[in-house]
Amino acid sequence: MIIDLHIHEKRNSVDSVLSLEDAVWQARKMGLDGICITDHDNNDIRDFAKEYSKKVDFPIFVGAEILTKEGDFVVFGLNEIPKELITAQELLCQVEAAGGVAIAAHPYRNAFRSLGNHNYTLEGFWAVEAFNGRTQIEKNEQAWSLAGEINMPMVGASDAHQLKDLGKMATCFLSVIRSEEDLIAAIKARKVYPVVWTEEGYLPATNLFIEKELVTSNNL
Repeated sequence: MIIDLHIHEKRNSVDSVLSLEDAVWQARKMGLDGICITDHDNNDIRDFAKEYSKKVDFPIFVGAEILTKEGDFVVFGLNEIPKELITAQELLCQVEAAGGVAIAAHPYRNAFRSLGNHNYTLEGFWAVEAFNGRTQIEKNEQAWSLAGEINMPMVGASDAHQLKDLGKMATCFLSVIRSEEDLIAAIKARKVYPVVWTEEGYLPATNLFIEKELVTSNNL
């Protein structure tokens, strides 16, 4: 299954112009098997997304992109989003206690929301967003290198804020994902790898975009 793990929807992300309805339409058009709405510091779309998912018979999972004092994590399984800015380690402890999963988002993007080398010292996150559709190639390559150095699974995501960006990069799951619990379990089991959209459809993503070494580096 191929799922875009990081999308911002306009109802609750002020920097997004993308509606959930259009996101599902585009996802189906591109052959995605599901999408994740991860708005900034909130999961307020959860109830609407759950009902809309049933209505259109398309998997929609809701997490959040949470800013910590060190930078951003995309998290799933955390029902109560922190109301105040906390440290990255505090967030990771909360996610762990909730049985969720945290992904280091665009670690080396040139923005205050990127974790950078803090990833080397933090404990409790489960994957690196090594391929982010809104991040420069060289910055994604830095994230690729980071994941290899700390033996961390890599995922891909569009980080879409508008329709044209959705699905540019995504994550292939090597198991059927029917629920948020399935998604969390697959990431923790390292049954994931990033893919990139091409004219031929989705292909495995590496620093060269199309190579077999990715599967090996994720220990699959």
